Amino acid sequence: MKYLPIPSALFVRNRHEFAKQLKPRSMAIFHSNDEMPSNADQFHPFQQNSDLLYLSGIDQEETILLIYPDCPNPKYREALFLKKTNEHIAIWEGHKYTESEAREASGIPTIHWKEDFDGIFNMLMHHAENLYLNSNENDRASITVETREMRFARKIRKSYPMHNMERSAPIMARLRVSKTRWERELMGIACDITKKAYLRVLQNIRPGMMEFEVEADITHEFLRNRASGHAYSPIIASGANACVLHYVDNNQECKDGDLILMDFGARYGNYCADLTRTIPVNGRFTDRQKEVYNACLNVQKEALGMIQAGMILKEYNAEVGKVMESELKRIKLISETDIRQQDPEWPAYKKYFMHGTGHFLGLDVHDIGNHYEPVPVGAAMTCEPGIYIREEGIGIRIENDVVITDQGLFDFMADFPREVSDIEDAMNSKS
Repeated sequence: MKYLPIPSALFVRNRHEFAKQLKPRSMAIFHSNDEMPSNADQFHPFQQNSDLLYLSGIDQEETILLIYPDCPNPKYREALFLKKTNEHIAIWEGHKYTESEAREASGIPTIHWKEDFDGIFNMLMHHAENLYLNSNENDRASITVETREMRFARKIRKSYPMHNMERSAPIMARLRVSKTRWERELMGIACDITKKAYLRVLQNIRPGMMEFEVEADITHEFLRNRASGHAYSPIIASGANACVLHYVDNNQECKDGDLILMDFGARYGNYCADLTRTIPVNGRFTDRQKEVYNACLNVQKEALGMIQAGMILKEYNAEVGKVMESELKRIKLISETDIRQQDPEWPAYKKYFMHGTGHFLGLDVHDIGNHYEPVPVGAAMTCEPGIYIREEGIGIRIENDVVITDQGLFDFMADFPREVSDIEDAMNSKS
């Protein structure tokens, strides 16, 4: 890992909170993600299962976490099972956790190699009544590859048909949505790294650059500041490309007179930042670009002011939609007639702002959380209205990351250049 060690107190606390939610005589099992094959003998970069990481801090493949709060043998109230290293692995793959390193990282005293799991698990199942199995229940997920956790669940249902099976995912969704002080610090670091990359782009971009050169500047700044890399595939969309919401080709020229929409964020300690800024390639907004940009910025400022504990996301999005409707009418993109004749299920403003205002943020860029329950204190979210005018080749989105605290809203990106004048000044000043 490139990031600095995370205090094990975070994971001790997280396991304690999880254990409190289990039924009596219950055991829970969490598996790491698989290493995903690419081509030939290569693998995609490993990304840990967010739930296992949240509960253990172990950022390594082939890991199993066992939690059994009222186990009759205190030794197995918490246990980790790790990939056992050897000289061959050390030579070809590098260092793996030792038992002492795993204890220090996780705060779990009982460490075994994964070869011991089946025997210990079978022994413990004789004393447990309920088994909590985990799965990816993020409502944005579309799973086509069977995960290690689903393979385990299929095997267990066949091997232990008389036991009661429960789902861990609803518990994890409730726990993960409210961020602790440690998590807010990690997200703050991810956002600070992202700011450095943004400021680098403001200084370096010029007409004639390729979108991938901008991406390279961002990646350079991420890696030199200990980020694992990008939290998601970056969008570097100049000109009309900005009207493609998930544009990731990043292979076109940034032309004089065009805007460039950049949606990127660093991943640090597995926690994500998610920034969008839209800037003029040549350092100066045209009058029309400025008009549309300020309309989008007005919506974002209003939307940020609406974020509070207890809100329901569907209702929040509807209220932001009213603000967007007003701004689009002001800049003459929609009319009163359009509004009167609109389909209530697809309001007129949706022609130019067709996505939601934000999403939960944390270990995943689209983090787990319940969109139909009141948002709790501690929730981290994005706020990202956009205006996309395909007929003019203008796409603008402005995105900040925030967290709801007891004292109100904290904006991780409040000091990132966002006003037209601040962006132009940063682009035209010499560092």
